Amino acid sequence: MHPSAIDPQGLIDLKNLIVIAICLLLSPYMAKFFRLPISAMEIILGAVVAYFGFISTSENFKLLANVGFYYLMFIAGMEVNLRLLFNMPKDLLKKSFYYIILLYLISLVLVFSIEKLSYIFIIIIPVMSVGLLSVLFKEFGKDCYWLKISMLVATLAEVISIILLTIMGALLRNSSVFELGQSIFYLTLFLSLCLLVFKLLGVLFWWYPQLKIVLMPWEDKNEKDIRFCMAIFILIIAAMVVAKLEIALGAFIAGSFIATFFDHKKDLEHKLSSFGYGFLIPIFFIYIGSTFNVKILSDYTVVLNAAILLFVMMALRIVSAGVFVKSIGLKNTVLFGLSHSMPLTLLIATATLSYNVKLISENLYSALILTALLEAVVVMSLIKFISNYKKVVSEN
Repeated sequence: MHPSAIDPQGLIDLKNLIVIAICLLLSPYMAKFFRLPISAMEIILGAVVAYFGFISTSENFKLLANVGFYYLMFIAGMEVNLRLLFNMPKDLLKKSFYYIILLYLISLVLVFSIEKLSYIFIIIIPVMSVGLLSVLFKEFGKDCYWLKISMLVATLAEVISIILLTIMGALLRNSSVFELGQSIFYLTLFLSLCLLVFKLLGVLFWWYPQLKIVLMPWEDKNEKDIRFCMAIFILIIAAMVVAKLEIALGAFIAGSFIATFFDHKKDLEHKLSSFGYGFLIPIFFIYIGSTFNVKILSDYTVVLNAAILLFVMMALRIVSAGVFVKSIGLKNTVLFGLSHSMPLTLLIATATLSYNVKLISENLYSALILTALLEAVVVMSLIKFISNYKKVVSEN
């Protein structure tokens, strides 16, 4: 086909693909040069290429980025064995709820003490997402104790965040009590079905353990394990779309089921994550960067609000994480709190929903978007710096 026969939208998508390919190629080397986490570098690259007009927003680019995000949540779910979650030690479970309750209580007091601040910030400030936590496993490995605890606690906190976000969205979008009740009912039904399926699969695989091998053979030239995982991934997304629920939650739970019941395939996660972190997930980070308007950095109030929000969200989590200090130590407690300070996508989703219904001003909306991006860059860098920092004590 002659280039002139391509429609304008096709040319935009073609240009986007070329720029994405270059960003994918250069980001690891640039991240190493600037000593930044690769995900942070990808966000910065996305913002830069968009600012200079090398990349444009399009529905296809957005669709591909959404797939990357859902895949990120799927991979994040594979870091969580549901058996460990349901069998959490009572002491850890109790501390987890203390931590989450503290987050919302301090947020509540903070919002009520500041005049003219929308009550929606009671949900915005403590919002939690495990998406970027899976990136930390690439840095610290699966045997990192504080990160394992962080993932379990963040899973509980994210479910609460998504439930509150779903209820808030239903309240703001729906005009009738019936529609609100319907949204809450679908969410409750989905979580109940997940619990039921977990129990049923536990019994089924206990009686017929060979079923695991049938679905995911030890050696298979046809990659049945990958096909099975992708089928589960796609089907759960379809179910969430039909039920009008948060797709990220479904993708995360799908990954958790794979990790829980098919742990005999030790190389499965490596194969899935290699594809994700090498292609789909970086596209999501590049897209997030491209949606950021660099020009707002010239607005003093937006930058100041973003800096305050960044500090408050980090401080709130570190202070609340104090409930774990006896269990994991002071340094790991700080790392634990920081690891929860990157609710990139859920923060953007909450900010977008709040702005669309005029609960927050355009300046606050821009500040929240900037905060989400800064958290991904600053917090990732801080975690890397603190974890590598070795205090030398010289004794005379």
